[in-house]
Amino acid sequence: MKFLLLVTLPLIVIDQLTKWLIQTHIPYGTAVPIIPGFFSLVYVSNTGAAFSIFQGNNFFFIALALVALAAVLFWLIRDQFNPNKAQRMSVITKTAFSLFAAGIIGNLLDRILKGSVVDFLDFYIQRYAWPSFNVADSCICVAAGLLVLMSFRRQHPGSVTGPSKST
Repeated sequence: MKFLLLVTLPLIVIDQLTKWLIQTHIPYGTAVPIIPGFFSLVYVSNTGAAFSIFQGNNFFFIALALVALAAVLFWLIRDQFNPNKAQRMSVITKTAFSLFAAGIIGNLLDRILKGSVVDFLDFYIQRYAWPSFNVADSCICVAAGLLVLMSFRRQHPGSVTGPSKST
């Protein structure tokens, strides 16, 4: 549980702090170019999912976030009490689940307290733009990437976390 707190809490604070800074220093809908033609800080909100799909479904996404958070916490707590140390999650897997928790909580706080998620990182090249996102979204994407990478690791028979030994 210490691991979860050491990774998750600072990221939630960073997520909420950066969103607060954007809300207090950039007018809604305004872009502030940081690297002209490539990166701007913006203040936009999103009541939908990734890439602003399914707009206006905030209550659904609150419920989905609560279910996802419960699942992540269940797996982390279950792993902590697994008596077989060889079958426990690797540090990378624990990190991924902790990043998921940070991202879920960061955006969940926005949905509950503000009614929408604040996005502010805007990357683009001329007219081609990536949808705006935030620190919590980044945590979720990095977590998903870590789990995908971990899926390519060879594993012990009966283990879901460790590399296999070559014979």
